Formats: sequence, structure tokens, C-alpha cells
Amino acid sequence: MHTGLEAPTGKWWVPAHKSEKMWVTIAFIWCMVLFIMMPLWHWKGGQNPSGIRRRVTPEAFQKRVSEFTAAYQVGYDRGFPVVEPPPGSDIYLLARSFTWTPVLKLKKGVEYTLHLSSVDVNHGFSLYPINVNFQVVPGYDYGLRVTPNATGDFRIICNEFCGIGHHLMVGRVIVEDAEPTAPTGGAR
Repeated sequence: MHTGLEAPTGKWWVPAHKSEKMWVTIAFIWCMVLFIMMPLWHWKGGQNPSGIRRRVTPEAFQKRVSEFTAAYQVGYDRGFPVVEPPPGSDIYLLARSFTWTPVLKLKKGVEYTLHLSSVDVNHGFSLYPINVNFQVVPGYDYGLRVTPNATGDFRIICNEFCGIGHHLMVGRVIVEDAEPTAPTGGAR
């Protein structure tokens, strides 16, 4: 019987072949190239969200969401508050097993700062059918500058398995056309 304490008998060790050494060297060089590229992808790539990140306690974030909801609530949708914040404001979305709250009603072409956080476990923010994905971690407030560029009724799906009711965790974002602005300068 072989144990880890005794060397196996016979020819069990052979030096790496020349071609194997070449492939290991190529793989190592490629890893170094990718390692050097990571800062460039972060700063110039555009695929990483470069929003605001702060530590926040779940209680403090929940309080902000409650204040936000109380200030801008315009109704209910299936028991969830619907909020319509003023253009350009900070908007809050809270993830909790197994809900997203509140329902956001936004204007097309207007920039908002979307704050995301969770009060319990990790969740995944996926805006369907648009390919926007973000991980929502408890204890962190992620502020993302967003400008809706299409009207519609969008669904927020949790794409991080968060528990037995994960498949029920669906939120909603409604984007409407911005109200037409009054002409400036008056009639001529």
C-alpha cells in the first residue's frame, strides 16, 4: 500500500518535455499580460461600473429607502410602493429576500443616481431585457449614474441565488417619456 510518506517505486518522475515547458511559459507570459491589462480595463474599458461605493449598515440604508419612499410615493403596485422621484435625484432600491423595493417610475433621458444595497444576503441586480448586471452586497451602498434611454416596463431579476424564494424575487422599473418642456423665449 502506498502512503504519502514513502516515495512510490519505479519511474514516477520525468522532467517536463520541451513542448510542455514552452506551453507553460506561453501561459505564464499571457497571464502577466492580462495582469498588466487589468488597470487599463478598469479605467478605460467602460465595462466596469465606476460609481460611488460606500460602506453602510443595513439599518441606515433601509432608513434612507423608507425616507425616499415616503417622500416620493405615488401609489402601490401589488402591495409594493411606487415612487416617482424628481429628475436628477438620488434614487434608492433595496434588495431583501425575496423582494426589490420600491417600484421605480423614472423619466426617459434624465440622469439619476441609483443607490443599491441589500439588508440580508448577496443578491444580483439584472435589468431585463437590458443586459445590466450588478452584484448587490449587504453593507455597501453602490451608487450608479443611470440615464434611461428607452421607455417601457422593465423587470429586475435577482441573478444570484439567495434562498428558497429566489425565483420569486422580481422588481419593476417603469420608464416614461419626459414631459415636454415649455418653449423658452416666448412668441415672436
